[in-house]
Amino acid sequence: MNSQIMWYQQPAKEWNEALPVGNGRLGGMIFGQTIHERIQLNEDSVWYGGPRKRENPDAKKNLPKIRQLLKEGRIREAEHLANLSLPGLPESQRHYQPLGDLNLYFGHDKVENYKRSLDLKESTAEVSYRYQDVDYHREIFASYPDQVIVIHLSASKEKSINVTAWLDRGHTRYLDQLEARDQNGLFMAGETGGKGVSFHGELKATSSDGTIETIGNRLLINGATEVTILLTAATTFRYENPGEQSLNVLNKASKKAYDQLKHAHINDYQVLFNRMSLRLGETDHQSELPTDQRLEQMKEGNKDQKLLEIYFNFGRYLLIASSRPGSLPANLQGIWNEHMTPPWDSKFTININAEMNYWPAEICNLSECHLPLFDHIERMREPGRVTAEVMYGARGFVAHHNTDIWGDTAPQDMHLPGSYWPMGAAWLVLHLWEHYQYNQDIDFLKHVYPTIKEAALFFIDFLIENDEGYLITSPSVSPENTYILPNGESGTLCEAPSMDSQIIHALFTSCIIASELLDEDKEFANELAGIKAKLPPIQIGKHGQIQEWLDDHDEAEPGHRHISHLFALHPGDQINFNDTPELIEAAKVTLERRLSEGGGHTGWSRAWIINMWARLREGERAYQNVLELLKSSTLPNLFDNHPPFQIDGNFGGIAGIAEMIVQSHQDAIDILPSLPNDWSSGYVRGIKARGGYELEMEWEAMELKWIKIKATKDGKVRLNLSKGETLQFQDHSQKLDKDENGDFVFNVQADKTYHLISQ
Repeated sequence: MNSQIMWYQQPAKEWNEALPVGNGRLGGMIFGQTIHERIQLNEDSVWYGGPRKRENPDAKKNLPKIRQLLKEGRIREAEHLANLSLPGLPESQRHYQPLGDLNLYFGHDKVENYKRSLDLKESTAEVSYRYQDVDYHREIFASYPDQVIVIHLSASKEKSINVTAWLDRGHTRYLDQLEARDQNGLFMAGETGGKGVSFHGELKATSSDGTIETIGNRLLINGATEVTILLTAATTFRYENPGEQSLNVLNKASKKAYDQLKHAHINDYQVLFNRMSLRLGETDHQSELPTDQRLEQMKEGNKDQKLLEIYFNFGRYLLIASSRPGSLPANLQGIWNEHMTPPWDSKFTININAEMNYWPAEICNLSECHLPLFDHIERMREPGRVTAEVMYGARGFVAHHNTDIWGDTAPQDMHLPGSYWPMGAAWLVLHLWEHYQYNQDIDFLKHVYPTIKEAALFFIDFLIENDEGYLITSPSVSPENTYILPNGESGTLCEAPSMDSQIIHALFTSCIIASELLDEDKEFANELAGIKAKLPPIQIGKHGQIQEWLDDHDEAEPGHRHISHLFALHPGDQINFNDTPELIEAAKVTLERRLSEGGGHTGWSRAWIINMWARLREGERAYQNVLELLKSSTLPNLFDNHPPFQIDGNFGGIAGIAEMIVQSHQDAIDILPSLPNDWSSGYVRGIKARGGYELEMEWEAMELKWIKIKATKDGKVRLNLSKGETLQFQDHSQKLDKDENGDFVFNVQADKTYHLISQ
C-alpha cells in the first residue's frame, strides 16, 4: 500500500527497466543484476564539443526577402531561401553524453527472494536476494550534500562479499585513461572531443574487514561483510582541474562513515520531498503487487489510484534528482542517458519540452529545483544577443527551438517545421515570472526583470505590421506542424502563427506588471502596452476551433502531437472562464478534434492534454488522459515513453494531476476545479498557489471538508469552490464575504495559517 516505494521481483533486463538515482549533477541507472551489475553513470556537464558562434551571416540581408515572399503567399520560395540563409553554420548544436559505467562482478547465479526497489521517501535504491544461504543487500543513492554516488554492500554472513569493480566508457573507446589510483581506488578520464569538456571520474572503496587491492585497472574486494564504494566525477565545464576536484570530493566523503553519508543524504532530500503529500481515492487491491505488474494491470483496464500516487511521487523525485541548485537544468532525459549520440541529442528543446520539465516545480513546492533553468537562461543571454543582431538586426536576446550546454541560440538543424521559430527565449523567461508569482519575492523579481525586459525588447524590433494593421512575427512556424493552403499546397514557414502572438502577449503582460511592481521603466511598459494592443487576437476558425495560424488553414496532421495554439489556455491564462468563455468552448473543440485524429500519441503530448482538460474544468477527461499516459506512454520503471524515453511526460503528467486539484489565475485560487469521480475523496498537503500561498486540504464525496492556507505576505485571498460549498473559519475569527463572482474573499497576513471548514 506504500505510495512511496517502487519495487520489482527481478533485475532490469534493459535500460528502460533500470531505476534512476541522482543529485542534480550525478546520475546512475541501477539494473540490480546479481552476476554482473552495471550502474550506468551520467554527469550533467559531459557534453560533446565546445561553444561556437553559428549564426548564418546571410540571415539579416535575406530576412526582408523571406518576409516579402511569405506576404505574397510564395511559400515554397520563402522556405527555400530560409533553408539557405537562416540555418546555423554548422546546423547542429552540441549533444549530451554518458559519463560511463560502473561494473560490479559478483557471480551470484540462481538467487532466491530477489527484490529491487526505489524508496522515493529516502531517495535510495536497494537490491536484496539470497544466494547460497547468505542474504545480500545493496543500497545506492546519489548524495547532494557530499556530491558522491554511494554504493553500500552488506551480507548476513561475515566475510561473504567478493566483488570485482571497474569503470568503463563505451568499451574503453571513449576515454583516455582508465587506471588504478591506489590499492583502494580507480579513475577514468578523457575528453569528449570537438574542443569540448574534459571529464574525470573517481572511485574509492572501503571495508572494515575485507581485503581491497587493485590489479591493472580492476579493483578486487574479498572476504568483506560490508563495503562502501564512493564515486564522483567532474568536468572542465565547472573546474579547471576536474581530477583534483574529484579527488578532493572523494577524500572528504570517504572520511565519513556510511551511516553519516546516508543520514546527511536523506535529511537533505527530505527537506524538499516531504513538503508535499497526496492521497487520491481509496486503497485498492493491487497495492501489494510489484510496480511493473500494477502498470500491466492498468494497461488491461484496471484502475489503481495508489499507482497514480506512486507516479506522482516519482515525478517529484525525478525533478529533485535531476535539477538542484548548481546543476544544469533537466534535459530531454533529465540526466539519465546511455547513448553517446542520444535521441534528439538529449539537449534542451525549448518549443515545449524543457518548459514542461519545470511545470511542476512551483505548484509541487520544489521552487529550488527551478533555479538551474534560471541559471541557464542567463547563460543564453549573451549568445542570444549575438543571434538577435546577426540574424535579425534586433536588440534584446532571442533563441530558437533548441539550446545546449553553452546556451547556443542559433537555429538547430534545417528542419522547416521547427528550426526557424524565434520564440524560445520568450517562453523560457516566463518561468522567471512564474517563480515570482508563486513566491512573491520582490528581490528576485528585481534581479530577473532585466532578463524579462531583454526578451521583450527583441520583439519591439522584430515585429512587423501587416496589411490589417497587426504587429506580427515573420518568419516563424507553429512548432513542428504543417498547414494546407486552399490550392492543396502545404507549408510550415508562415507569418504570425497563433502561438507566437500568445507567447508575446504573456511576455509583455508579465513585463508590464513587473514594471509596475518595481516602479520602474514606465515608458518601456507603455511602449509594450501599445504593441500588445496591436497583436493579432485569438481567432475561432471554421470548425469552431482555435485557429493555429493567422489564416484559417487546415492541418496536414489533424492529430499532431503539438497543440501549440492552445498555449493561451495552458501554460498561459489568456483563455479563461472569466474573460473569454467563447474561447473556452473553442479550446474544447480544438482538443476534441486533435484527440479524434489520434493526438496525444507521445507521452509529453498526452501530458499537455491533461493540463489543458484540467484548465477547462473537465475532470473526467483529464483523468482519462492521466490513465492513458500510464497505459500507453509509461515504461516499466515509470519513465515516460515518447517513444523513446523522454522525461517531460513525467513532469507534465504530475503537473496535470496538480492542476486538477488546485489552479490559481486571475488573482483567485480554484479549489478542486477538475476532480474526477474516482478521486471523490482525497487529501493534499503542501501544494502551492500563485500569490504566495501554500495549501493543505481534505475532500470527501467530491466536496471540500476543510482547507488550511498559509500566506507568504499580507494580502487578500479569493477562493473559488467548484461545488459551491459554504466555508467558515474554524475559530470563527472573522466573517467570510463573497465577491461579485461568488468567490470567498478574506484578508491574510504573512506567515499566518488560516483554517477554514465546510459548513
